[in-house]
Amino acid sequence: MGLSVIDAAHRSLLQHFERTILAKQAQIESWFRAQWRKHRAPFYGSVDIRNSGYKLASIDMNLFPGGFNNLNSNFLPLASVAAVDAVERACAEAQSILIIPENHTRNTFYLQNVYSLFCILRHAGMQVRIGTINPEISEPTVLTTAKGDHITLEPIQRQGNRLYLADGFNPCMILLNNDLSGGVPDVLQDIEQTLLPPLKAGWTTRRKSTHFHAYNQVAAEFAQLVEIDEWTINPFYEVCNGLDFSTHEGENRLAEAVERVLQRIQHKYDQMGIPDKPFVIVKADAGTYGMGVMTVHCADDVRGLNRKKRNKMATVKEGLEVTEVIVQEGIYTYETLHNAVAEPVVYMMDRFVIGGFYRVHEDRGPDENLNAVGMHFIPLQQNIASVNSDLISEETTSKRGFEQWENHGIPDTENVKQACDCESIRLYVYGVLARLSLLAAAIELENMPD
Repeated sequence: MGLSVIDAAHRSLLQHFERTILAKQAQIESWFRAQWRKHRAPFYGSVDIRNSGYKLASIDMNLFPGGFNNLNSNFLPLASVAAVDAVERACAEAQSILIIPENHTRNTFYLQNVYSLFCILRHAGMQVRIGTINPEISEPTVLTTAKGDHITLEPIQRQGNRLYLADGFNPCMILLNNDLSGGVPDVLQDIEQTLLPPLKAGWTTRRKSTHFHAYNQVAAEFAQLVEIDEWTINPFYEVCNGLDFSTHEGENRLAEAVERVLQRIQHKYDQMGIPDKPFVIVKADAGTYGMGVMTVHCADDVRGLNRKKRNKMATVKEGLEVTEVIVQEGIYTYETLHNAVAEPVVYMMDRFVIGGFYRVHEDRGPDENLNAVGMHFIPLQQNIASVNSDLISEETTSKRGFEQWENHGIPDTENVKQACDCESIRLYVYGVLARLSLLAAAIELENMPD
């Protein structure tokens, strides 16, 4: 793949940030270990990151990641090691897992994701089957993925408080790869098997603003630890509710929220001497797949929306009506791959980074949502699974300094002293940012009522 390119005007700022993080590696990894002792990480997740050089921040945390097929297949063994740990922490005696995916039977790329997840868990030594809550599937059905692999979807059955398959397969654990945008079906309510992520993590109840509220806590503590300005890793945001895009209801309140966030960004830009024009991303507070998202440069952009834009914002996946949005600080992405705008997406299982990819879009600009039709994915080639706190021994971190980091995909001390545009450094930093979001998601779930 090669390292993504960031222009010279922003490279020095990025390198300064990277050196700051690298100089604090021992403290960072120790801090993460302490955090994971206090908070249980979600079973898995993916994080979208934007990089403007002067700011690197997570902009979305997905608790039902759907792009395992876009990861580098060379790291399947490492992903499986992480899966073993994740399963054992969730259900110590688990030997069998039932995956329940989305109902996308015609989306062959999503089916490839399910196949990839199936392979990770199978290589972890689990018996794995794929169930479905799709009412259109009444018998075992073989589907072909985008790469020509095959998966079998089997209707789930319920006896008492347990889920089964027709042949008696009685899983220890249920793994949802379905974000429940359409609501929680009765068949999943109050089952006695371990079910992850928990039902409350679905978009029926979860809100992005709740996640970023928890992230504020994490970012503030981390910024103090590494002695950086919290703003460099944490986007401003506001929540606006009581909206009806179809009738323009709440339009003025939304415009006022946009104006407030833009003013906060401009004030920070003025302090930092940043010449960029502020923008915000208005997006559904509950939703995924890049739906219900628009870039806004001024308050008037959300007043008098035409029918096409109102329809785009009015509903998201499964026809879920949008009445709440988050107005989030927009972060320019000055990274490019093959002359196209790119943003990294990092994948984790439990507290381990297992890989990721660049989301690339040739027809979008640095201030636009890249999660849109026309995007493509380029897997991260560098091994970043080994930069997690529990995969590096305390002895290596505290006593031997940086001398063995190179073996873990991280440069040694001499590289820390230089302005280095090294892929392993960049990906380590992305792994840190992703784990901050994962930690925020752990706190978020703890604070949500069951």
